[in-house]
Amino acid sequence: MSSFHHIKIAGIEQTTNDCVLITLDVPTHLKDTFAYQHGQYLTFKAVINDEEVRRSYSLCSSPLDETWQVGIKRIPGGKFSTYANTQLHVGDTLEVMPPQGHFTKAIDPSHPSQYLMIAAGSGITPIHSIIKTQLGSEPLSTVTLFYINQSSSTIILKESLEALKNQYLGRLRIFHFLTRENQAAELFNGRIDSEKLSILFDSVCDVNHIDDYFLCGPESMIHLVKDFLNDQNVADSKIHFELFGTSADSAQEKKEEIKQQFSGKTCDLTIQEGGRSLDITVPQGEGNVLDAALDNNADLPFACKGGVCATCKAKLVEGNVEMLLTYGLEQDEIDNGYILTCQAVPTSERCVVDFDI
Repeated sequence: MSSFHHIKIAGIEQTTNDCVLITLDVPTHLKDTFAYQHGQYLTFKAVINDEEVRRSYSLCSSPLDETWQVGIKRIPGGKFSTYANTQLHVGDTLEVMPPQGHFTKAIDPSHPSQYLMIAAGSGITPIHSIIKTQLGSEPLSTVTLFYINQSSSTIILKESLEALKNQYLGRLRIFHFLTRENQAAELFNGRIDSEKLSILFDSVCDVNHIDDYFLCGPESMIHLVKDFLNDQNVADSKIHFELFGTSADSAQEKKEEIKQQFSGKTCDLTIQEGGRSLDITVPQGEGNVLDAALDNNADLPFACKGGVCATCKAKLVEGNVEMLLTYGLEQDEIDNGYILTCQAVPTSERCVVDFDI
């Protein structure tokens, strides 16, 4: 199981009025542990007003720079994001889990790839890491970025993006879409929709020439773009996405159906973690594996509890579960028995879940 490490803050930069860039001072003896791939994230833990809060934030830095930097945008009611934007200082210590995530792509310096990135708001953070790394490692590749914000003043990493554009002239194109500020070209006013995507792929880039797509932002945007690309016969293997939050409506409906189907039945659940084994009895069709284990004092890795970050990923080695949401897993992981324990509802008389595999 990945554990938390105490890491000091080396720097804090205000990139917009409601977003800070936090640079971590990873000590020499932990640099191998914290080695990361572009597009991955870090999970943080802090006690805020006597409550333990865990949140995951994408690394916006590039591993080429040997730095560890995350962007944290303050959201209304966000406990950790408010804490990070208002209370943290250089020299403070945070509890941080080593990098995780598979929103990335292997580097191939010999292949001239064309990438299209679409980000909204703070969704730029992993995209920025991917752009910087792919362009810095693949001299024959090009990147086009569609970036959606409310106004020019809310563009996170604006100066860094412009610097990258100047550094990689002819290889990086950036198109800003603003929803609350008018621009001269009407096409770039408002959110991206299917009509705009049709125009963009006719005039800016050819869908048939893009090797990989990287999408990061709210669920509605991800589904819109992915459905559009699928309609253009783009294979799912070319579409990589990272959600920043999900809608719980479909999960809640599925949850009620499972509860009714397995009402009155129980499951003997075994949790294997860190060489230890926890045996508990839980209702079938109710709750989830992670909460059941935490309620019995298990120390397990987790962060969002929303089926997005995959921090709580484990392998189901025996039994059956129904997953309410699976955004944090690739299809091959699901095929190989991996589950998101925060979304896994036991549906058999016995289940064995291993966090050590």
